[in-house]
Amino acid sequence: MVFMTPAYAPQLDTYKKNQFYTADKGTLLLMLYQGAIDFLRRAKGHIERGEIADKGIYISKAHAVIAELLNSLDVKAGGDLSRSLAPLYGFMMDQLMDAHLGNTVKPIDDVISLLSTLNEAWEAAVAQARKDNL
Repeated sequence: MVFMTPAYAPQLDTYKKNQFYTADKGTLLLMLYQGAIDFLRRAKGHIERGEIADKGIYISKAHAVIAELLNSLDVKAGGDLSRSLAPLYGFMMDQLMDAHLGNTVKPIDDVISLLSTLNEAWEAAVAQARKDNL
């Protein structure tokens, strides 16, 4: 495993920003799902170690990602899928609030499971769309 030294941190940050700003919509969506999952795994670790303040930071970050996913739903383009995802995202945000207030990992595990399932489905859809566009 390669460890990043502080000297490389600015270059890594620039690389990540470039990835984000140049990504297509499918890749961006997958990055959001993966980011939320990562934030929740970190929050879970902080709860397990009793690091309550840090837990709140990562739950808030995941909550913001899910809120962005909810706010970016396009019912005209997405139809029934968008209408189905809206309450699911709302449920996830409620679960994160429960995890935050109760300092419990079960709601986080539930949201990670839901996000992982959605991420897998979107990965397949994005891969198929890329294949169709070749």
